[in-house]
Amino acid sequence: MTEKKLHVALLFGGNSSEHDVSKRSAHNIYDGMDKDKYDVSIFMFTKDGILLDNEASQRIFDGEPEDQVVQEAYQKMDLDAPLAPIAALSTVKEIDFFYPVIHGNLGEDGTVQGLFRLLKKPYIGSGIASSAMSFDKDLTKRILNQAGIRNTKYLLVTPQNKEQYSWSRIKEELGDLVFVKPAKQGSSVGIHKVDTEEEYEAAMKDAFTYDYKVLVEAGIKNPREIEISILGNEKPIASKLGGIRVPEGDEFYDYENKFVDASGVVFDLPVIVDDDLAKEITDMALKAYEALGMKGMARIDFLVDEDGVPYLGEPNTLPGFTNISLYPQIWNISGISYSELIDRLIQLGIEEFEHEGQLRYDFKTLGVEKVGEKRYN
Repeated sequence: MTEKKLHVALLFGGNSSEHDVSKRSAHNIYDGMDKDKYDVSIFMFTKDGILLDNEASQRIFDGEPEDQVVQEAYQKMDLDAPLAPIAALSTVKEIDFFYPVIHGNLGEDGTVQGLFRLLKKPYIGSGIASSAMSFDKDLTKRILNQAGIRNTKYLLVTPQNKEQYSWSRIKEELGDLVFVKPAKQGSSVGIHKVDTEEEYEAAMKDAFTYDYKVLVEAGIKNPREIEISILGNEKPIASKLGGIRVPEGDEFYDYENKFVDASGVVFDLPVIVDDDLAKEITDMALKAYEALGMKGMARIDFLVDEDGVPYLGEPNTLPGFTNISLYPQIWNISGISYSELIDRLIQLGIEEFEHEGQLRYDFKTLGVEKVGEKRYN
């Protein structure tokens, strides 16, 4: 008797700056899925945040011009309907499992995780709260600091307090090399390396176009960039370490050399470091994974200074699965193939869903038959 296939909804796209990156990740994941196990329907969130049906999404997936397909799809939709952004989900048979590959806004900030919970369906990755906290660089650092996990010193700048943070004050508190980052963006979007007042003013202006919270972080001179992949729920495992070397003259591993032209980037897989440093990075990563309540998977980035001291950069709860993305590459050198990794992520999502299903949300006092009944001794 043939076992029933799991109907998986693969969601990609989104209204973030990582829309096209998500499309590339989705292609790789779709190709890596065992079609003997999974019946896959694909859905794309447009850059307006509207979910297209499987037919329109498939056309874009197959290479038709996105703008043209989106325009045609919009003409058939009632965009003013209350549930227009997610109405496309009702156009296919019942979905068993959600596999979001939406990087950045909507995907990593807890938004779609809330949708999946309302639909009472399992999905890959972290839950609502963990996703939201891990996506917000400010909240992440607060939790890391509380847990005693080393990370770079920073100042939080908002529209309300930005007049207090002149370049002279920044230099006094953080030094003369800093990074300016929107709190809630990914793939190095809106991030600037700064060491002059002119650069600082321009960087702040740009960062505030992406978020109303901006971090100014103390820079590390000539750091090594090291990444580690984590897999699991309550008992996560860590991969070997991977390293990144950007072309000489590039300021840091930015959007351009991540996704536009990676020809000059060197990936050290695995990266060679001494045993003590490898253990420290692994321990810090697993501790952060637990502190942030992450589930399923995460890629965690580190910077190592010239003295060999590691600083946790940031976690990524839905890391890229493009051809050059390090999360699957690092697992591959650690003994887990692409297809096996997808299988494990789906199984972890199902296990977490079943685990969460054991929790009770109504109130019943042990030994009391009627809730709210007053008992007197």
